[in-house]
Parts: sequence; C-alpha cells; structure tokens
Amino acid sequence: MPASSSAPSSSPALGPSVGGAHTDHFRRSLSLLDLTMIGFGSIFGSGWLFAASNVSAIAGPASVISWGIGGLAVLLLGLVFCELGAALPHAGGVVRYPAYSHGPLLGFLMGLITVIAFSSLISIEIVAARQYAGAWIPGLTRNAAGDPTWAGWVVQLAVLAGLLRLNLSPIRTFALFNNIVTVFKFCVPLLVIVVLLGHMDSGAFTRHGFAPTGGAGIEAAISTGGIIFAYLGLTPIIAVASEVRNPQRTIPLALTASVLMATAVYVLLQVAFVGSVPDRLLAGGWAGIAHILALPFHDIAMTVGAVWLATLVVADAIVSPAGTGNIYMSASPRIIYGWARGGTFPALFARVDRGSGVPRPALYLTFVMAVFWTLPFPSWQALIGVVSSALMMSYAFAPIAAAALRRTAPDLHRPFRLSRMAVMGPLSFIIASLIVYWSGWQTVSWLLTLQLVLGIGFLVWWGIARRPGHRGQVRHTGWVLVYFAGMVVLSGVGSFGGSGILPHPLDDAAVALFALAIYLWAERSGSPAFMEQIGR
Repeated sequence: MPASSSAPSSSPALGPSVGGAHTDHFRRSLSLLDLTMIGFGSIFGSGWLFAASNVSAIAGPASVISWGIGGLAVLLLGLVFCELGAALPHAGGVVRYPAYSHGPLLGFLMGLITVIAFSSLISIEIVAARQYAGAWIPGLTRNAAGDPTWAGWVVQLAVLAGLLRLNLSPIRTFALFNNIVTVFKFCVPLLVIVVLLGHMDSGAFTRHGFAPTGGAGIEAAISTGGIIFAYLGLTPIIAVASEVRNPQRTIPLALTASVLMATAVYVLLQVAFVGSVPDRLLAGGWAGIAHILALPFHDIAMTVGAVWLATLVVADAIVSPAGTGNIYMSASPRIIYGWARGGTFPALFARVDRGSGVPRPALYLTFVMAVFWTLPFPSWQALIGVVSSALMMSYAFAPIAAAALRRTAPDLHRPFRLSRMAVMGPLSFIIASLIVYWSGWQTVSWLLTLQLVLGIGFLVWWGIARRPGHRGQVRHTGWVLVYFAGMVVLSGVGSFGGSGILPHPLDDAAVALFALAIYLWAERSGSPAFMEQIGR
C-alpha cells in the first residue's frame, strides 16, 4: 500500500488468499444444534456459579437489571456479528474482520488482546472447576482466596492435557462431547431456579433497598461483578465459522438463540438467588453477601435445606466450567490461526492438519499459554474485571468493522443484513465503551495504555521494516490510538475509580459522546484495498 489510501494487491498485510474460506482447509461439519450448543456452552461457564453473590454485593436486588442490560448489550453486538459472520464465515473472524476493514494494525491489536483473553479464559474456567471440586476432594485449594495447592495445580494441568487431547480430534468429536456436556449444564440451573423460587421471599427485594448503591452500582456490577464475563461467549461461534454447514443461515440463528437463552436463565437465576437469601444473612445489608455466600448456589441450597441440590450444583460446577474451558481450547487456536493469516503473527500458526482439520501449531501454543496462566493465577474474582474488559475490547470493534465494510465493500453478499445500522452500530459501540469504562480506572489505565503503546510500537516497526502502506495505516487507524488515549483520560477523571472530576452520570455522557465521535470517524476511515485482497 503506497502513501495513498489504496494498497497494492501484493501487500503482505493481508495476502491474496487471506479471507477465502476455501483456503482454510477446515471441514464444514457443524450443524445449527452444534453451533448453538457451542454458543450457549461458552456463555454458560463459571459465571453463573460465582457471579450471583458478587453482583448482589455491588448492586443489591437491582442486580437483576444489571443482568438484563448485559444481555441486551451482548445481543446488540451479536447482531453485528451475525452480519459479519454470515457474509464472511472465516476461521478466527473476530480478529480478521477489523483487518479486512482497516488493515493490519487493527488486526494485530485485536489478535493480541483476543488471544490473551481467550487463553486466560481457559485457565479461569479450569481454576473455577478445581475450586468447586475442593468441596469433595480436600487438599486442592490452600486458602480462602482459592489458590491451588501443588496437588490442585497438577489436577488443573491434567485437565488441560485432557482438553488438548480431545481437541486434537476432528471437530465433530469435539461437538458431540460439547453437546452432551451442555445439556447437563442447562438442566442443573433450571433445577436451581425451580427449587429456589419455591423458597422465594419477595420482601428481600426491598427490605434493604432495591438499589442500595444507585445507578453506579448497577453499572459497576456489569463490568466488575462478573456479568459481562458470564455473557461473552459469542466469539467461539465466529471462531469456528469455517467449519459450519450453511453458515449464512446457521450463524445468525445460533448467535441469537444462545444469547436469548442465556439471558433468560441468568435473569431467572438472579431473581431466585435474591429472593431466597435469608434475611438473617443481610443484617449488614447486601455489601457483604459475596463473602457470606462465596459459592452462592451451593451455599444457598444448603441454607434452605436442599442438600441434594447442593450436591448437583457441585457436580455441575466441575463439569460446567470444564466444558466452557474446552470450548475456548477449541476456539483459541482458530483465533491464533486467523491472526496468523492476517500477516501480523508468525505464518507457522496458519497451518491446518488436512487429516483432522485442526490447526495443530496454534492448538499447541494455546495449551502452553493456558498452562502459563495457571502459574501465578489468583482467584476467579481477581481476574474477571480485566478479562471482561479485554474481551469487550475485542467485541467493541465489530460494529466499526461492519459499518466500514458497508462503505468499502457495498457489493459484498450479506445473507443477514442488520437493519438500522446507522443506529445499531454506534449504539452497540457506545455500550461496549461504557462497559469498558465501568470496569474502573485500575483496569482501564493499564489495559488501554498497554494497547496504546503496542499500537504505536507496531506502527513504528511497520515503518522501520519498510512494510508497504505505513503512512496509509496511520490514516486508516489513527482513530484507534486516539480512542485508547481518550478512554484512559476519561477514566482518570471519572467516578469509577478515577479522580471524580467528572461526577456520575456526567462521566457516562462524556464517554458516550466520545465513543460516538470515534465511531463516526472510524467508519469513514476504512479502505476498500484491504477487502480487495481477500480471495473470495
């Protein structure tokens, strides 16, 4: 790509066969049921086991609203992914779409943050399973924070090795295993809802205040309480898009169905939890409930005398996170593969075994990274804010990519075309930006500053290496650097861990207006040259 806004077809950023699904060498064997189970199974991991008491401690009974807002936010982003996934059903699409619209810098940044988030998610889920397994097997957890003993770490390593072995098999084997696990994961929460609703006390929603921390608590619960962490399971569907039968129909249906199912179950679980907490445990209000009921549904089942249900919850608490970890063990290699196909990660990881259809080098790297995240691993609660924000960043740029591609590739066949993109696109980007902002200064300051430094470093390297199109890259993606810098400043002066110069809700309004300005800038910054290099 020369200094102008166009790029020659020989640009190494996105070689000529980058996008074509026919060059990915994956087998199209996943059905609608398989894909929906992957979506629901990835959404329904350790989140439901830990988040109920955490969000209640932050927002009180109003946490039910937090779950509804979280579901709506993810559904909006999911609808954007429906358009992208149906039009471009490519492996690792979540990191490839930004590269198709704005070039290699955005592809590099999204690849990095998504791979880190996905690989750490595998570890988070396995650690959550080990923590719950400690209720049956003494000696796996060494302190109240949930840190593993040596025996606990060995168990985690053995489970990760088992997931590696399973994912070396063709994806049909993985899908069959996942379908069985997901059915079990769905049945136990439904039993919990039915039983706890039978012990429900409607007064629990008002006696200690419905929203004791106000609107700020409702918002903070979404980012730091575990809600967004619980919901963010859409990208595994996009990651395996090259292996889906009839992707133009299957991807939109599976995305929408999995989000709606998960939202309904999560909201009902929170209603059942809040309504069944005995008033004697709320003498100090809702703020301390996360410590009193650290394993919320197990502990509340014991409190109401449903020992058999507590036993089922523990069993599901081992199976459910392990099942979600397995999904991310499958999705992460596809993300790494897509990143490598974009030309900003070593080409070694863009290799697919023709016999099994598995990107083996990327899978081995995923396993090594997952093991690494278990080494200094803190408790589940300590990482969800960071991982949630990292995942949301990987989601946030989908609306921008979709809107830019509407301009730069108007003739692209879109079997699913999101209506009212002029409203839905900026709205979903604004919501994603707010969720990142609500995660607080402590998270935003280093996460987005790191992204900013890496982005500048990438552009410097791109120029020193004399890669084609360096000047064009600054023009096409300068907005993302401004976005990172602006979000750090707003977080620093805002009310979520910042100085408070911007009080609530003025800080929310400032973030929304800033995100809108960035969106309008970014959607006009794409180049058709990047899309032209896709060998469709």
